Amino acid sequence: MKQFMFEYNNAETFNNELMKFKDWCVKNSVSKMLFQVYSEILEEDIINNVCNVIEEVFPDTLYIGCSTSGNITDCQLSKDITVACMVFEFPSTQVNIYQYYLDSEVVDSITWKILEETRKNPWVKAIELFFTIPENSSTRFCDGLKEVRQDIQIFGGVACSDDITSDASCVFSKGGKYSGKSVVVVFYGGSDFYVDSINVTGWKPLGRKFHVTKSDGCILHELDGIPAYDVYHKYLNIQNDENFFYNTLEFPLFYEHNGTTILRTPVASNSDGSITMTSDMDIGSVVRISYGDPGTIIESIKEDSKRLYKFQPDLLHIFSCAARRTFWTSKEPTYEIYPFKDISPSSGFFSHGEFLRTKGNLNQHNVTLVIAGMREGKKEELPGPVLQTGEKVLSKVPLVSRLATFISVTSLELEEINNKLELANDKLKTAAIIDGLTGLYNRKEIQTQIEKKLNNASKGKFSVAMFDIDNFKQVNDTYGHQEGDTVIVALANILNNERAIYTERLSAGRWGGEEFMLLLNDTDVSGAALIADLIRQCFENTSFPSVRTQTVSIGVTQAREDDNIDTLCTRVDTALYKAKKTGKNKVVVI
Repeated sequence: MKQFMFEYNNAETFNNELMKFKDWCVKNSVSKMLFQVYSEILEEDIINNVCNVIEEVFPDTLYIGCSTSGNITDCQLSKDITVACMVFEFPSTQVNIYQYYLDSEVVDSITWKILEETRKNPWVKAIELFFTIPENSSTRFCDGLKEVRQDIQIFGGVACSDDITSDASCVFSKGGKYSGKSVVVVFYGGSDFYVDSINVTGWKPLGRKFHVTKSDGCILHELDGIPAYDVYHKYLNIQNDENFFYNTLEFPLFYEHNGTTILRTPVASNSDGSITMTSDMDIGSVVRISYGDPGTIIESIKEDSKRLYKFQPDLLHIFSCAARRTFWTSKEPTYEIYPFKDISPSSGFFSHGEFLRTKGNLNQHNVTLVIAGMREGKKEELPGPVLQTGEKVLSKVPLVSRLATFISVTSLELEEINNKLELANDKLKTAAIIDGLTGLYNRKEIQTQIEKKLNNASKGKFSVAMFDIDNFKQVNDTYGHQEGDTVIVALANILNNERAIYTERLSAGRWGGEEFMLLLNDTDVSGAALIADLIRQCFENTSFPSVRTQTVSIGVTQAREDDNIDTLCTRVDTALYKAKKTGKNKVVVI
């Protein structure tokens, strides 16, 4: 497999270059090629001129293309319109292309057709995607390809434009047409075709964790019960205006999804305080704002470049988020991909989003670098030790980036020290009301707080939740009281975290043994049940080195006008009893 690159300036010079290339193809008996057109220019007439020249000189050859936020040739930024030609040298290699139109066909139909192509063609080993910027979430498309054979790799990018805040984009192909609402799919394979792919983020979580408490598909409404936009405004001072997308681009949300780390950038802020994301955000997900860490990026690049060098690709296809281009503005926009230059020829573009299949799941990424290596034929024995790619090229981090990292790390350390000092001070002041094992209020104090709330004439609505660790006696009997204490402390830590998040709204106390009580101020029973279930899920997902997975049952009730401490506690205890008797590991509301 070989790669030939062309820069389009005008139809005449491009035609002359292709005619010379055609002579070379005839002399070398080339029979199979694929042209890929990358264009920062979105004008349909200009792009059609490029395609027309290719069709005139190579009427039977396939081509595809898309708009970009910058074109990449051999790991460097290239001209406004770049044309890469893949020349296949093995007769067994096969390539098919299809273009599907998102404005005339539903997503499920498109993914079903892609799946059918892989079933009909066992030779397929890789699928490359070129997407226009989707109007809605890409989650349904990604989920629709879960049944694609596990041995097939899937990668690609979302088309973009030189204005990364714009929704304008296009894709096109031979047999298809210029379209702003479409996806082009390339199928590669054959008995002598091999592919490997990687992704690099280098973005690190920053500050505290947030729970997704309200979402509707790709519309993220609330984090920890507050409007999602307020989080970006409070911590980053980002305004809810036309520059919101640009200002949040380098601060995506960081979370684990489908067994891998995903970065999600907001697309837009809405008048109700919600944020539109590029893909669905599940309720209960734990997310954090993230920031680019140059040191992490450099180390990842060094390791991944060695991996691709061992693979020995004939060429590389690179999909790098436009946000990464702006991140390296103090250097060169392609600074981080320089090490791959020594491995093989490459082409690609700066994208609006990146696709990669990991652990059987296709995910759309943001602020991510995806690289696919392709090769025809078996690997040859490497000459000597593995190439130390990137050791000298990526040797220095910009001073501003180093300072940003230093400030971030020292801020977190200072926050941790302050938290410890504050906790120590609190313990000195409140030793009489704190449970010694868990650090939560003891029973007397949490009961006193509930009674004060009940006796307050302007108490407003509030709820209580009682927790009981399931089958706890078996833990003590089987593993000993020390391990039992470990389980109790784990649940207490979760409750402490929730208390830190909700501050004045929530008080937590140890009721006795493995039982706990929450007082939720200004919270009706539905809100209390939601918070309780988030805690239940978090506890169920907690790992213990010596003990199997643990669960907790929870009873929830809302205080009534005529309640006293006895009636309220009796009712929440009844709800807890019902949860225990009807299967455990659940929330029951009375």
